[in-house]
Amino acid sequence: MTEKTTGASYAAAGVDIEAGDRAVELMKEWVKKTQRPEVLGGLGGFAGLFDASALKRYERPLLASATDGVGTKVDIARQLGVYDTIGHDLVAMVMDDIVVCGAEPLFMTDYICVGKVHPERVAAIVKGIAEGCVLAGCALVGGETAEHPGLLGPDDFDVAGAGTGVVEYDRLLGADRIRTGDAVIAMASSGLHSNGYSLVRHVLFERAKMSLESHVEELGRTLGEELLEPTKIYSLDCMALTRTAEVHAYSHITGGGLAANLARVIPDHLHATVDRSTWAPGAIFDLVGKAGQVEQPELEKTLNMGVGMMAVVPQESVDVALTALADRGVDAWVAGEILDRGDHTEGATMTGSYAS
Repeated sequence: MTEKTTGASYAAAGVDIEAGDRAVELMKEWVKKTQRPEVLGGLGGFAGLFDASALKRYERPLLASATDGVGTKVDIARQLGVYDTIGHDLVAMVMDDIVVCGAEPLFMTDYICVGKVHPERVAAIVKGIAEGCVLAGCALVGGETAEHPGLLGPDDFDVAGAGTGVVEYDRLLGADRIRTGDAVIAMASSGLHSNGYSLVRHVLFERAKMSLESHVEELGRTLGEELLEPTKIYSLDCMALTRTAEVHAYSHITGGGLAANLARVIPDHLHATVDRSTWAPGAIFDLVGKAGQVEQPELEKTLNMGVGMMAVVPQESVDVALTALADRGVDAWVAGEILDRGDHTEGATMTGSYAS
């Protein structure tokens, strides 16, 4: 007599469809909070719908798109079991790239890949994404949760997203607007944001043997709380500034550091200088530098050093711009200027020493 074998199933292979359905139900209330009038339908369809007739008010609308992730910062969230802030980072990384060209964020989608679907955990991640979308003024029109057993551990996950915005052709910001004598305004970051965490984790955990639960006096909180500080979302601040003052360009300070990202919006015949003495980077940057004996050039090309966004404006707009940002609670200051290229071979350089 042969023993009867049980047929293979998706669940036996590690994919729990019912858990996925439960996660969708839990996230619906948060997605609903992001809706704009142009969004049609609800969560659960095969595609998110956005009423493009809203673009008729534009003479020549340009669609701007961007996609990004959060990087190895997700491992900090996993270790701490805190999942409702990482979505802020995702929205910031996507939508603050879009606003750089002067575009208004319209909508975004997300992709969450997990080793095993824990409905409450997935819902917490989406909650953070939805809250970030509200802060960016965009709608979350859809997404995908994928379960990859065997490729990821039961507690492992990653997040990515894509967004779309719109800008009028003749209001497009960028290098062609920048002029000699323009001022470079820096906007403070909320911390490390979402870049350089491979270096940070190597330095603080592997070399310095620090713990996420350790209270760090110079930080005024635990290391875990500092490392999970959400990336500041500048989208609405930049849009408000563009309406209030003349802005020639923005630069989102992400991977590659301050000088390299600013150089991306500087025309070939001009050069930007940024004076380090105009601000003091937060304690976390000093901690990473000292704990890993990281040389300043390496630190500056990896981390934002306390600046998350920069605006290039004509000198006559500086006072108006700084006032507008201050009114919105954004810590901002004049950090540099635009000069003729001269003998400079790079688009932007750092000068001086950081303030203490």
